[in-house]
Amino acid sequence: MGFCVANEPNGLWKMQKITPCLWFNDQAEEAALFYTSIFKDAKILAVSRYSEAGKAIHEKQVGSVMTVSFELNGQVFTALNGAPMFTFNEAISFQVNCVTQEEVDYYWQELSEGGDEKAQQCGWLKDKYGVSWQIVPTILSELINGPDSEKSQRVLEAIFEMKKIDIAALLRAAD
Repeated sequence: MGFCVANEPNGLWKMQKITPCLWFNDQAEEAALFYTSIFKDAKILAVSRYSEAGKAIHEKQVGSVMTVSFELNGQVFTALNGAPMFTFNEAISFQVNCVTQEEVDYYWQELSEGGDEKAQQCGWLKDKYGVSWQIVPTILSELINGPDSEKSQRVLEAIFEMKKIDIAALLRAAD
């Protein structure tokens, strides 16, 4: 499962307090490989497989992937092959904070590939697995949380017109 963060020098595993668990039908390993191919500081940590134990409940083929523990930029996730009764929605999303437009463009391109184009707005996208992501330039917080409420309003209005966030357009709206 997704409990390990790093192998400490003494050989013990440090535990991460909270680990997001992503429920898939049978694409957990495929999704984990997809995500780890996008983020530069990423790796698969562990793969567990279904056994005879609980087969009457899980109904999965013995030996098939049950969970994949993976890490993206220091954050551990668990991908679980559960069943088709649960699907992702926008109530949960992952924010990717980007310093440059180049980063925004990269993560937008990679994560949106094969996803639902109709779900793209205001920096939000859905990937090909239905997981929601927010590709957010770090300057956005400064632009909308500053003391000038008119400036904040202009920036927000500009965002509402965008799919992928354009930092230069935000700066123009701020001025």
